[in-house]
Amino acid sequence: MSTAALRCADFPSPTPMERVMHLVDEYDADTGFFFGTSTRSLLTGGRAVVLPARGALAADRAVRVLGALDGDQILVGAVPFADDEPAQLIVPEWHRWGPALPAQPEPPAARTVVPSFEPPPQHYRDAVAQALRRIDTTELSKVVLARSVRIDLSEPITVPALLRQLRHRQGNGFVFGCALAGGGNLVGGSPELLVQRDGDVVTAHPLAGSRPRTGDPDIDRRSTTELLASHKDRREHALVVDDIARALTPYCTELSAPPAPTVVGTPTMLHLGTRITGRLRSPAPSSLALAAALHPTPAVCGTPTATAKATISQLEGFDRGFYAGMVGWCDGGGNGQWAVTIRCAELTESSARLFAGAGIVAGSEPEAELAETGAKLATMLTALGADLAEEGQHAVHAVA
Repeated sequence: MSTAALRCADFPSPTPMERVMHLVDEYDADTGFFFGTSTRSLLTGGRAVVLPARGALAADRAVRVLGALDGDQILVGAVPFADDEPAQLIVPEWHRWGPALPAQPEPPAARTVVPSFEPPPQHYRDAVAQALRRIDTTELSKVVLARSVRIDLSEPITVPALLRQLRHRQGNGFVFGCALAGGGNLVGGSPELLVQRDGDVVTAHPLAGSRPRTGDPDIDRRSTTELLASHKDRREHALVVDDIARALTPYCTELSAPPAPTVVGTPTMLHLGTRITGRLRSPAPSSLALAAALHPTPAVCGTPTATAKATISQLEGFDRGFYAGMVGWCDGGGNGQWAVTIRCAELTESSARLFAGAGIVAGSEPEAELAETGAKLATMLTALGADLAEEGQHAVHAVA
């Protein structure tokens, strides 16, 4: 499948300003990988080596390949949420760095879609209620329950155009595209850094505790104040920060985090965030090894991890695939960046499957958690030209 084959008539013709070429326009839908931040972009092509790994636990074995990389070769790819699912880790035939991806501010044309909810909204409410009972009666402190939406596409999506839309909406987040070995592409715009290694400096920036963003300055200011003051959300956030700090401590000579979170805003959400930084012991583990040690964090799984995983398997009702996994790169020196795979979709020529989750802790309310997942789904739906306007409708008229 060539990049040209993915062109979608629903995207308008670019204006002259937007015809400026970028690395992303060379993305190959069969073998490509793209990872962009607010300051630079990485594009790779071809597959010199495909690493046979299953889940994050196998990523440590893949790290050994890094010592044998020639010259400036790198390892890129995506790791799924579940340990028994195949990862997509490759050493590409070539890679290039470039400037940050420009946004494509014009929205795609509106389209009418017929969504399939997995699970249906009522199933999700019931799952949240069951999770709350387990939190009251077992060791479970938090569990992240997700759902997905599948929509049919009358025309295939152009991955580069979708990535430009996501850059426009994500601001300082991470945009990524990854051609999957089984066909299709994993595409997303994540606001959350799992881990970054630059020399002996390690950084993580977990997000947990959220409110939908309305776009009304007065309402969003009140939501920000409420979020910072929310005991429930601060407790949920602290669980994530403490877990990541415990996981990083054995690798560090020093580790620090601010005493209180700040609010990180995206166009659709407000999140509590804490930037954790540390100095790594020598020899420093690679960014991929660090990512494997952290995954999955309580921000996408829960705590205790094993209990939360079992709860997800029993209550969620669908296979997460690469959602809530990690995506990024690692070079031969061990430096690299890995983002949490959220605000994402798995694309084929005829469909898109989108994902969103919410953290369930004591004090959570099923209806509020359902609304939170709807707000999170809006990032990808709007970028696709679809708007999940009303949860219960069988057909949604998309307005970009």
